[in-house]
Amino acid sequence: MDQNKIPQATAKRLPLYYRFLNNLNQQGKKRVSSKELSDAVKVDSATIRRDFSYFGALGKKGYGYNVEYLLGFFRSTLDQHEVTEVALIGVGNLGTAFLHYNFMKNNNIRITTAFDADIDKVGTDIGGVPVYHINDLEEKLDDIKVVILTVPAIEAQVITDKLVEKGISGILNFTPARITVPKHIRVHHIDLAVELQALVYFLKHYSLDNPE
Repeated sequence: MDQNKIPQATAKRLPLYYRFLNNLNQQGKKRVSSKELSDAVKVDSATIRRDFSYFGALGKKGYGYNVEYLLGFFRSTLDQHEVTEVALIGVGNLGTAFLHYNFMKNNNIRITTAFDADIDKVGTDIGGVPVYHINDLEEKLDDIKVVILTVPAIEAQVITDKLVEKGISGILNFTPARITVPKHIRVHHIDLAVELQALVYFLKHYSLDNPE
């Protein structure tokens, strides 16, 4: 299977499928239909079947999908057997919330290091994660390749440039700034204010009875 031929929209839904299948497996459920998957993850059945079709014959018509097999398949596809260490830059309210949560439901992701400029936070331990000074970024980042950015927008690009020099591969950017990086680095922007504004706009102008 050539992963590069999987549409990005499909790839983004894989963790969603994995989470639901993991819940089903913990409940002892042996099989699930595309309709049940659709109702749970709010993705239509045709899209789910198309997504799964990129990976070959994962189910049988009239039988549905074997939960244990499907879970194992997606665990391997999503590299759930490997732990990915992540660094968090910016221990404000949002950053602190991330440290306490620390992706406990996703057993292959761990925030292991945090950085901030606030001397009252530097040297502390939040949610089991040590907080270092931002000036120690190059020394303490070690071999971590993925970073969550939750700093003030005005500081985002300067810190990003330091991350690029350190060899970071991916940034999950929660700042309003649209940071600039070389082509070999992947950035996912998540602007909560923009998402909320979009939600309010859709509520006012688009009917749920006719989403098109």
